[in-house]
Amino acid sequence: METNSFLALQNGSDIRGIATEGIAGQEVNLTPERVTQIAIAFVDWLAEKKQIDPTKLCIGVGRDSRISGESLMTAFVKGVRLSGANAVDCGIASTPAMYMSTIFEESEYDGAAMLTASHLPFNRNGLKFFTSDGGLDKPDITAILSKAATVIVPDKTVNDVHIGYDLIARYSTFLVEKIRKEVNHSVHYETPLKGFRIVVDAGNGAGGFFVDKVLQPLGAYTTGSQFLDPDGMFPNHIPNPEDETAMSFIQKAVLKNKADLGIIFDTDVDRAAAVDRKGESINRNELIALIGAIVLEEHPHSTIVTDSITSDGLAEFIDKLGGKHHRFKRGYKNVINEAIRLNNNGEESWLAIETSGHAALKENHFLDDGAYLITKLLIKAAQMRSSNGKDLSELIAGLRVPAESKEFRLKIKADDFKAYGNTVIEQLKDFVASVPGWTIVPNNYEGIRIACDANSGNGWFLLRLSLHDPVIPLNIESDKQGGVAEIAGKLAAFFATYPDKELDKTALII
Repeated sequence: METNSFLALQNGSDIRGIATEGIAGQEVNLTPERVTQIAIAFVDWLAEKKQIDPTKLCIGVGRDSRISGESLMTAFVKGVRLSGANAVDCGIASTPAMYMSTIFEESEYDGAAMLTASHLPFNRNGLKFFTSDGGLDKPDITAILSKAATVIVPDKTVNDVHIGYDLIARYSTFLVEKIRKEVNHSVHYETPLKGFRIVVDAGNGAGGFFVDKVLQPLGAYTTGSQFLDPDGMFPNHIPNPEDETAMSFIQKAVLKNKADLGIIFDTDVDRAAAVDRKGESINRNELIALIGAIVLEEHPHSTIVTDSITSDGLAEFIDKLGGKHHRFKRGYKNVINEAIRLNNNGEESWLAIETSGHAALKENHFLDDGAYLITKLLIKAAQMRSSNGKDLSELIAGLRVPAESKEFRLKIKADDFKAYGNTVIEQLKDFVASVPGWTIVPNNYEGIRIACDANSGNGWFLLRLSLHDPVIPLNIESDKQGGVAEIAGKLAAFFATYPDKELDKTALII
């Protein structure tokens, strides 16, 4: 039973749980005691992997701004030290910086742990783990949690000497040096962003450092940047680039301050999005197109791996630039691992990116890093201004944008939601055959994707099973006004055959 309660904390290749009280009906299941057990298990797993004695290991530990961060970090450090390994407190850091702590010569930790729950509410927290080989995969997390369930914490006192390291300062220097070197401004080498007005919204997460440690040393004017101070209650908005409210804050800040560019990070800075000078968001398909255009200029004909819900317009855009669009499964580790697999098989892939903003580049260890993504955009923006005075957003002027797009999330009430959801998806194939103008898209890796001709919705839809939740997400996109409602209306007849007690269809009501 204890094993199951630990395994319930697994969320794909992460660990996530409820760390503090505060939301009715949500019971704390990620306690300091459990975090100590998880730390001991991680050290044991790492020692086995490296085949060395635990006392020779050094583990870096960082956290985002969450209110449970300090207590859980103390608990994790305790577990590392009880195992005989060394622990280094990296303070408030970003998830990508924690990975880089295993790479930087000054640290080269054997392993690293980041306490974060990304954009989830204030009462949540979790853990992400790294070695120099990259982030741990789902089987690794399963193994660590299984070990943790059997751990008996030793009843002994450990050395409480505080060993700290300003990792964010080192990481920021890494980004600053990259921008200076690649822009290589003939007059303003040290300050290649001189003259740029850039506003940042960190959402009170861990990304505030980007203003004073990256942008300002490069000469950027950052007045209007907001919510930079860490605050685990997230009092202003959810730190999530996908959230419409969060995006509206940075859009307003760009317009108010007449900025050239707006930047928004999620809590632990492994995701980001941008806003152009007109206040228009560069997010999801637009963001993929923008970084894709930059990558394809540097690496012509590269394959770009994305998740399953990217648009047809994006595929056309990548094709026109000479690249290859490889639409794969949802999940940032899925797209990253697929790009790595393609490279290992001889097919060059320099970018793996999800519509959520997780972007990983081959040149950067295939690490999903929001700050590095923005660094690439800033380099290109500075180069364009210096050479032809053009704006960054002009790179995606040729991207065809759909007239409408919407996601519907249908909740499954059946006990075995995965089996039920897969049955619904399979039965949809028969229904599609009866609808004129609808055809199944081949080479689809997740759920079922349908192309709808001009007389049957003029777009496409994808029905898939959620990676972790009892939900069937339905994404619909159309190139005409009213097209989403037309496609959803035809699908309503199919979903009506499933009892309400098994499948909640209320989300489909438009």
